Amino acid sequence: MSENLSTTTRDRLVTAVAELMRVQGYSAITVKQITAASNAPMGSLYHHFPAGKAAIAAEALRTSGAAYIQLLPLLMDAHDDLREAVPAAFAAAAETIEQSGWMNMCPVGTVAGEVADSEPGIRDVAAEVMNSWIDEGVAYFVRRGLAEGDARDLMIAILCALEGAFVLSRTLRSTEPLLAAGKAMGARVSEIMNVKS
Repeated sequence: MSENLSTTTRDRLVTAVAELMRVQGYSAITVKQITAASNAPMGSLYHHFPAGKAAIAAEALRTSGAAYIQLLPLLMDAHDDLREAVPAAFAAAAETIEQSGWMNMCPVGTVAGEVADSEPGIRDVAAEVMNSWIDEGVAYFVRRGLAEGDARDLMIAILCALEGAFVLSRTLRSTEPLLAAGKAMGARVSEIMNVKS
């Protein structure tokens, strides 16, 4: 029973930090906020994460990253044609960000931009997560029929377009950046597929 409770407390801590980072980045988070948001005593935080805030942030980034990449097949598998699938995924992101009141969509992107120069250990974890997204995205697009080089170029372009469009959409309070980015990425898929055929 105590092991199960311990796992639950650890999961609550990780989830709380992921949400706090999504909303306010890494540097502004305090240990007091983490324990309050997770409804966990201070001792539990240091029991599960003896290295403190940096260790729990690293785990939260890895956990969030693993969850976010699962959206790729979830949003695209319903479409047989990648030229439709890619813009549809961006349209779904546009709808979600608008319905959420323009909340920040990705703790990994938020933290990566914030700590690139100030927290090298956290930057390394964000890079690890982003590299895993690229690798899993490449594998996904290869399964969907693209050559590996094309799949890699496309996945990197999609990540760049998506993260940039999130920033613009939140700032402008508009879905236009995400929809435009989706259209551009759909056109890129068409170019790749036309060259292939």
